[in-house]
Amino acid sequence: MTNTALVVGASGVVGAATAEVLSEAGWPVLGLARRPATQPGVTALAGDLLDPSSLREALAGAAPTHVFIATWLRQETEAKNIRVNAAMVRNLLDALRPSGSVRHVALVTGLKHYLGPFENYGKGTLPQTPFREEQGRLDVENFYYAQEDEVFAAAARDGFAWSVHRPHTIIGKAVGNAMNMGTTLAVYASICKATGRPFRFPGSETQWRSLTDMTDARLLARHMLWATETPAAANQDFNVVNGDVFRWSWMWERIAAWFELEAAPFDGVVRPLEEQMADDAAVWRDIAALRGLAEPDLGRLVSPWHTDADLGRPIEVVTDMSKSRRMGFSLYQPTDDAFYALFERLRGDRLIP
Repeated sequence: MTNTALVVGASGVVGAATAEVLSEAGWPVLGLARRPATQPGVTALAGDLLDPSSLREALAGAAPTHVFIATWLRQETEAKNIRVNAAMVRNLLDALRPSGSVRHVALVTGLKHYLGPFENYGKGTLPQTPFREEQGRLDVENFYYAQEDEVFAAAARDGFAWSVHRPHTIIGKAVGNAMNMGTTLAVYASICKATGRPFRFPGSETQWRSLTDMTDARLLARHMLWATETPAAANQDFNVVNGDVFRWSWMWERIAAWFELEAAPFDGVVRPLEEQMADDAAVWRDIAALRGLAEPDLGRLVSPWHTDADLGRPIEVVTDMSKSRRMGFSLYQPTDDAFYALFERLRGDRLIP
């Protein structure tokens, strides 16, 4: 039977990489987004997950066999996050039900499953690291849990299989994305180089010294593809990270070297990027004009608040991949190479000097 993929959130960091990986694997790919971007090998569909009539129109005639959900909308409170993001998943699966074509739904969430939502991030009683899937849910409301519950309910009703994928911080390219550490650090380094400002690690001493890991967007996409093709992976939740571990005290020097910068010594003081870059919009416009860059709007490239949340954590965060390994997923991605590949791509696309 021919497989057809529907990638939801196809213009985001994860969605764009997923559409690319599936297209390279020979799948017909439909890419759904509110404002879809042009991607080779992807049929763009424009639809709003909060507007059921818009979804029905966008998906009319579509009969995807596999659905990859890689999108969310940040709200002011966790209660609103739950209401809005659960509705997005529910509306999507309701709109797909008439076709009866769906055989597998892959949902991307993340390590807030173990760390708690933004309002309680890294606080209270948390499971031990490395995080493992059997540690289950925290006793706190979380929009990731609400999204999962919508998928589970629709799967029980409509008879499709599911998989849940929990990456750590994702490295990938997407302009206008709300959670984008790699591009944020690239732009920050470029500003430091252009202005002579010190390239300072913005986070906590715990993050500077502790082990951590990350997830390359293409590796995450390949993990989702693997789960759809592996019978044992049906109806399972998975952590998915690059497979290496590092310390920011090691990685920061390597990022600095790529940009031909000298990393400023870390003195234990937290200097959030949201503060460091608060007045950089005009600086970036000038750099973009001088260097002929494609995106002069700093706000479409960086997400300092999200990078600060990751780098400011008061606890070590390391993720266990044993569940996937035992089932046969063996891909591995050195995180420094993932950063370098992203930086090269950003430079090639004239998004950084």
